[in-house]
Amino acid sequence: MDLHILIDSKQAAEVIDQADYCFIDCRFNLANPDEGMQQYQQSHIPGAIYAHLDRDLSGPLSNHTGRHPLPHIESLSKTLSNWGITNQTSVIIYDQSNGMFASRLWWLLRWLGHSKVAVLDGGFAEWQKQGRAVATDIPTVEASTFVPQPQTGWICSADEIPALQQQDNLLLDARAAERYRGEVEPIDPIAGHIPGALNYPLTDNLDENGLFKTADTIRQQFVRIINNHHSEQVYHYCGSGVSACHNILAMEYAGLHGSKLYPGSWSEWIRDVARPIATGNE
Repeated sequence: MDLHILIDSKQAAEVIDQADYCFIDCRFNLANPDEGMQQYQQSHIPGAIYAHLDRDLSGPLSNHTGRHPLPHIESLSKTLSNWGITNQTSVIIYDQSNGMFASRLWWLLRWLGHSKVAVLDGGFAEWQKQGRAVATDIPTVEASTFVPQPQTGWICSADEIPALQQQDNLLLDARAAERYRGEVEPIDPIAGHIPGALNYPLTDNLDENGLFKTADTIRQQFVRIINNHHSEQVYHYCGSGVSACHNILAMEYAGLHGSKLYPGSWSEWIRDVARPIATGNE
């Protein structure tokens, strides 16, 4: 099976016992960071390894970073190696349902040059809905060696954003519309968005059942908002660089390749009071 972007529960169940596949559980709750691990311990896809957003998929915090800075390449590569992942391993990632946290690891792996990776559409909720096997035992894995091949040019810094916008690149904000407009802000100390950014909430990628819409539908939605911009001119951000990966995944799924990530996102942007903010739909 050629893993690339998305996989459904039926396809995933067919490869669950194959030695060259690895399942990663990324369930997480921003309001309760221990909840995902607790859910994993209670029930998970057989053989799955747990990945914690704060400890495994993010780097150290500082006074200048956002809430979930990218992990150092060496640290992430060591983590992948400890999970038994090699450059030949096929990786299937899931979270509780919508793929927001799973897409973070999907993007990280691709950023390190690993293309054999897919997100489980509908996550653990869909897996359970289909009546598939679950387990409670924590697997033991033999460490391996993962060799990173970082993809340059896939990210930008806060300092680069003004110049990128002047060069006709487009910022897309993946947060809910009310957060983008600055009407509410449940997490960060300042509400609003980066001036000039447009809003494309990640939930627009999903249907009423919490599954990804068809590739054609998602493509039409993105084309309407990015207008005449090429997909390579699109830079995604969110609150902390996590849910923005959902929109990158969706664009790739829709055949709009090469969009990029501002990993620091809003929580980093507002660390510097000199950076401008916008509210409403401006």
